[in-house]
Order: sequence, then C-alpha cells, then structure tokens
Amino acid sequence: MPGRIIDTIRIGLSLEKQRDYRNIVLVQVIIIVFGLTLTEFLQNGSQTPIAKLIITIFSIFGITYAFLLWDLLKNFTKNKLLIRIYFVILIGITLMGSLVEFPYYKFLEVTNRQLYLFIIHGLLFPIEITVITFAIRDIFSGEFLTPDKLWGAACIFLMTGISFGSLYDLICIVTPGSLGKEIESGLPNYAECVTYSLSILGGTDGGYPNVSRLIRNIGVLEAVWSNLFVVLIIGKLMGLPRPPKE
Repeated sequence: MPGRIIDTIRIGLSLEKQRDYRNIVLVQVIIIVFGLTLTEFLQNGSQTPIAKLIITIFSIFGITYAFLLWDLLKNFTKNKLLIRIYFVILIGITLMGSLVEFPYYKFLEVTNRQLYLFIIHGLLFPIEITVITFAIRDIFSGEFLTPDKLWGAACIFLMTGISFGSLYDLICIVTPGSLGKEIESGLPNYAECVTYSLSILGGTDGGYPNVSRLIRNIGVLEAVWSNLFVVLIIGKLMGLPRPPKE
C-alpha cells in the first residue's frame, strides 16, 4: 500500500510538471513566432498605432511567460525563500514595465531609460538561468522516459534561445549597436536580439555580419551548448525505458 501511494504521488507530480512544461513551450512558441514576424512593424518606431498594439500584446505574453517560469520553479525546489524572492522580483518587473513602458500612456517617466532596461533584463535573466538549471537536472534524473521529460527538453531548448536573447539585449543596452546596427532600445532591440539568438540556435548566421566581438564569442558558446544539449538529450532520453504499465 505505501508503495502504491508513492507511485500515485510520483505520477501526479509528473503530470503537473508535464502540464507546466507544455504551457511554457506553447507561450515560448507564440513569443518566438510573434517576435520573428510582427516585430517588423516596430522597425519604423514604437509610437505608431500598430506598434503600440504589438507592444501591448507582446507584453501580455511576456508577463505570462515570466510567471509560468515561476510556477515551474515551484516543482523543483521546496526553498520557500527562493520562491518568494523570485515572485517579488517578477511582481516588481511587471509593475515597472507596466508603469514605464505602457505604450498608450506613460504613467512614469524615467530619466535614464538605459539603466531602467538594464535593471529589468538584469533581474529576469538570472531567473531564466535558474529555471534552466533546475529543469536540466530534472529531465536528466529518473529511470524512465516520461512525457514530462520530452516537454522539458523542448522547454529548455527554446528557453536557451530566449535567455541568450536577453543576454545579447543587455550587451546592446550597455553598448548600443552591438548587433551591427542601431535599433531603438526596448522591445524592437530585444526582438532583434532574440532573432539573432534563435539564428545561432538554428545553426545559421541570420544575416548579422557586423556584430561585436563579445556577442559573436557568446554566440559561439550558445551554438556549442545547443548542439551539446541535443546530443545529450538523444543519448540520455532515447536510452531510457518507458515506465511499466500497471
């Protein structure tokens, strides 16, 4: 009987993680497709009516994605202090973003927008890295191949592209034009950074011949990591047996 209870709990946790992973992947796909297509309308400035609508929609999905990361983190650790700290950080980021970057009305004016954007991405990037670390440990643990591990692998792969995009955006905030061209800071530059990151992740140059040396070298690290991750996933997960049927 105790063994059956343990199995029931284990299956329940696996299903919860599968659902959380799947939700994040779906939002990631929306953000990526959205960023690769609709952000073309942002290249002429963020104050046009269509640009304001795009920024609003993108922000909604961005906030959803951030809190899904926090919800997923709760599956990996029982450290309530860490969970609360990240929750407070996400609430702070959401409030700051809503008050300063709301496209239709500026509730707050910031004198140093570069510093403001640096703080926003500087707070979000460690959360992404923390979730990636926990998720990697999660999918490489266990004795069986379960659906939550497959969704987790997809989640980590896409999150790698998005998180490196955040890192490239941080570099561009400190050194504008690091992608080889001047782009308006904020969502236009962030979307371009994510596009560059996904190009690296997909094994293409993406048409960025004049990126800075720092971004180029980090891009090499991203490419090596992504290929190594795929190799490890194939070797680990494909070699696992499926759980026995009861």
